[in-house]
Amino acid sequence: MTNQPAVMICGHGSRDAEAIQEFDLLAQHLRHRLPERSVESGFLEFARPIIRDGLDKLKARGARRIMALPGMLFAAGHVKNDLPWEVNSFAAANPGIEVKYGRELAVELKLLRASAERIDAAERASTRKVDRSDTLLLVVGRGTNDPDANSNISKVTRMLWEGMGFGWAEAAYSGVCAPLVDAALDRAVRLGFPRIVVFPYFLFTGVLVKRIYQWTDEAAAKHPQVEFLKALYLRDHPLVIDTFLDRLHELEEGQATMNCQLCKYREQTLGHEADLGAVQTGHHHHVRGVGTDHDHEHGHDHEHGHDHGHAHAHHHHHDH
Repeated sequence: MTNQPAVMICGHGSRDAEAIQEFDLLAQHLRHRLPERSVESGFLEFARPIIRDGLDKLKARGARRIMALPGMLFAAGHVKNDLPWEVNSFAAANPGIEVKYGRELAVELKLLRASAERIDAAERASTRKVDRSDTLLLVVGRGTNDPDANSNISKVTRMLWEGMGFGWAEAAYSGVCAPLVDAALDRAVRLGFPRIVVFPYFLFTGVLVKRIYQWTDEAAAKHPQVEFLKALYLRDHPLVIDTFLDRLHELEEGQATMNCQLCKYREQTLGHEADLGAVQTGHHHHVRGVGTDHDHEHGHDHEHGHDHGHAHAHHHHHDH
């Protein structure tokens, strides 16, 4: 093992076994791209190994410096609160180990290019010839109670709309905030475009992505005059892997700073004034490592759009 810092990839976790497989595939790609490093991964909720397990493995291998990276697109409660709490708790218990926490993947040009390739592939797979100017793009995000994170989906939507030349574009969410996908599709149909492309701006599959595709199928059955295309989410696109490596290099160079300008925990944000300065704490003890639906063979619909409605804390330091 070299003297280079170890790497910990911190995932959300899911009840969906396929989602966990895809996250593990991402970790495999990173191990392949970082052969000289010790790389581990873990989950905040549901699946195993939990984040503390991964950190303990790196410690057992003799790691004295660990770079912890959030395996998430946007900085809502998990990235701003729950993951820092996990990482800081480990660091406090292991003062001899330097642990640094990186920033989310965020709105990133490489991810926009990866998104465009997913959307383009869905269009090319169709047997119909429809111009982009006659196509409506619906970009779907996870949805949280953090307006800053939600607004990023609107920015991604606008960048893809203008960059790819669609006739129109809309943003929607899989849960927690409006508009939900079914309502957004009903509205989109009324605009009269012959084709609607639905693109889940997600890293991995799971309960929510499958629900997005189900809503799309239901809309297609109701409106046979419109062609509905389901684009693949980001998954392990090479540009996603590149972005993770960018975040790692930022962190090592001391440049991993979150954008706190509109953070509801740092500023009095409209409608979320009570969250300002809330104390940082973890909220996933009750579901940490409980397993996927495959483990339990029952279908808890518990992969919430997050963030729970808890008053998530924000005493973590964005300069880490």
